[in-house]
Amino acid sequence: MSKDSLLPLLAQHVLAHGLGQASLRPLAKAAGTSDRMLLYHFGTKEALIAELLGYLARTYAATLDAALAGERPVTRGQVVARILKHARHPATQPFTALWWEIVAGAARGVDSYRAAAQAMMDELLGWLEGQMPAGDPDPKGGARYLLTLIEGTLMLAAIGHEGTARDGLLASGLAAS
Repeated sequence: MSKDSLLPLLAQHVLAHGLGQASLRPLAKAAGTSDRMLLYHFGTKEALIAELLGYLARTYAATLDAALAGERPVTRGQVVARILKHARHPATQPFTALWWEIVAGAARGVDSYRAAAQAMMDELLGWLEGQMPAGDPDPKGGARYLLTLIEGTLMLAAIGHEGTARDGLLASGLAAS
């Protein structure tokens, strides 16, 4: 087995069980290998988790690209609507749950989670800049504004405040009533 063949198996396990179950033995079992082989391929558990989170971020970005492929949005509101529609799809829920686990770890001061969250946000911001409408006067600033709204909307929905999120989007002028 190679790193490239192990990562999808490890990703399935982490998406199903979270990072709390990401110790070497359960990961090795999920991949059909030994913990020693994981260390052989990745060096350390920390390196394995970093590569795994990078793989998961790329996988999620690919699902976003596939879901949003087609005509470029005309407005920032269309960008938000497309991303939120995709984020609410049942197939993306394991990614969302894992994201909130990473955010919680970063909030608790876990350095590896903070580093992973920062790297993932940097990737997402770059991707989002590319999704901004043609002719947007400030794609970089607009991407940051939309990311703030999207993350806040998803967080509010996760805790049962969809109405608050919807009202906030309406107040921002980015959602139809």
